[in-house]
Amino acid sequence: MKASAIVFQNPRRLSVQSLDLRPLGPGQIEVEVDFSGISTGTERLLWDGSMPAFPGMGYPLVPGYETTGLVVGLHPEGNEGLSLGDRVFVPGSYSFEGVHNLFGGAGSRLIAASSRVVKVSAALERNATLLALAATAYHSVAMGGTREPAAPPALIVGHGIMGRLLARLTVASGATPPVVWETHPQRREGAQGYCVIDPSDDERKDYPSIYDVSGDASIINQLIGRLKPGGEVVLAGFYKQDISFAYPQAFMREATLRVASEWKRADLLATTELVHNGTLCLDGLITHAQSPALAHEAYEQAFGDSACLKMILDWRH
Repeated sequence: MKASAIVFQNPRRLSVQSLDLRPLGPGQIEVEVDFSGISTGTERLLWDGSMPAFPGMGYPLVPGYETTGLVVGLHPEGNEGLSLGDRVFVPGSYSFEGVHNLFGGAGSRLIAASSRVVKVSAALERNATLLALAATAYHSVAMGGTREPAAPPALIVGHGIMGRLLARLTVASGATPPVVWETHPQRREGAQGYCVIDPSDDERKDYPSIYDVSGDASIINQLIGRLKPGGEVVLAGFYKQDISFAYPQAFMREATLRVASEWKRADLLATTELVHNGTLCLDGLITHAQSPALAHEAYEQAFGDSACLKMILDWRH
């Protein structure tokens, strides 16, 4: 069986190809895809060739880990709790033969492990593609259950998709609404219960916790200078440059720098529950949609247009 998929042949070179699907095995399901998201973090690095080398990396590759669709096939073994016709969120897959599946979610049909997918409400429709990003934001505070939850953000740097999700989660938790820094004027719109300002308009230097989702390693010293003594900077973006900072300033503030890793399944399940019970709203975050036939234009816009918060590919037609 074959399926269409986005293939990065080399940096900045992609095509839509018909690829062989791997056979359905025990504990696996077949998913007919409705929507898949384009990540402006990890996928941007795969697109421009700046992704640091790690296991599974290589070209040609199928990107994508933000996919939603319908279950159309079930292996008779190991799929308890799922039924044909269920709508699921798929955080990537190893579906395709002859390519690197990193992360293997940008295709018209997928073979996925049932232990990794999450059943979602049909009412979420394309918003279900945002669950991995929401789980990443949740994990940066909840810490994946590895230790006690961290202090919620008092300052968030960046009002892109991750900054908005983190701010919405903070407000939904009942914590003090954060301040959000954003340098692009058009991205300062859309706040829900919190304030978005230009960094130059903020003179505060006593933030207890600063969460950076900008991915800009050059601003670490600036952020440390805005901490109160004993405060924490959380690196919740994805950084292709090495992280460095001036030690004397960090020493004087006795600052903590923490790296937030990717979400764990517990984060995904918790976030999905918050969305389903109405605590976390995902509306208004997807700003652009495109056909896979125009994938090159979609990726260029997702990574180059500051007005594009979130681009998704619509596989239904």
